[in-house]
Amino acid sequence: MDTQAEPARSQVQGTASFGKFMVVLQAIADAPGKLDIARLAKLLPYPRGTLYRIVTALLAEGLIAESLDNGTYQLGHRLIHLASKSWETSDLRSVAREHIEALRNATEETVHLAVPSGDGMVYIDKLESPRTVGMMSRIGMRVEMHSTSVGKAYLAALPAEQCRALIERLAMQPRTRNTITDADALNADIQKTRARGYSYDNEENESDIRCFGGVILDRSGRPVGAVSLSIPLYRYDEARAGIFIEKVRDTVKAISASLATIL
Repeated sequence: MDTQAEPARSQVQGTASFGKFMVVLQAIADAPGKLDIARLAKLLPYPRGTLYRIVTALLAEGLIAESLDNGTYQLGHRLIHLASKSWETSDLRSVAREHIEALRNATEETVHLAVPSGDGMVYIDKLESPRTVGMMSRIGMRVEMHSTSVGKAYLAALPAEQCRALIERLAMQPRTRNTITDADALNADIQKTRARGYSYDNEENESDIRCFGGVILDRSGRPVGAVSLSIPLYRYDEARAGIFIEKVRDTVKAISASLATIL
């Protein structure tokens, strides 16, 4: 008997169970509001009883929440609160703050900072317009790649093959009547985004809200996040669009340059 192996085994006791919890949690995080127990059972290789116990425990701890409408799950308030504590001290959020503040102050429009999360994006910072805007977004909110300027900016910065593979995985559910829901159409839009150097959300995620987006790159040129500028339709002025686009471009370039000195 190898006596030296015993301490190692005791140190990782419970790892298998913890791993199952994390797999379930990740599945829900990647498809918020889309999975119930039945869909989880089809997606994951665990017995229904095991899934039920894991989900019950995650609900009890506030790590996930259940929709009263259809029994699907999404990340819970406790997990979002814990994540926000990390975001508050993250290098990207800290580095970007002064630059997105400058963007918000110069345009007087709402600015979002987002990072990739699974097949979507998560807002890790939001600066409100000093003028009233009725937007649904909030820090910690997960949004789709295909319908947002932050998502499309991120997609456009990926290597072409990786981008196409990710697009093929997206559900691309409609958010508004303008949402792109076809893979070929989204690929064409991403090609335009690459060519012009910014992304555009034409009321695709929220009705009456248009957004310009830009990608943040690390020192090796890999996309690590994105910034968006959101303008309500009632005060959208085509004559100022060029100014907004340049300010978004300048902002993400400045953040990327600052990030390169620490990452």
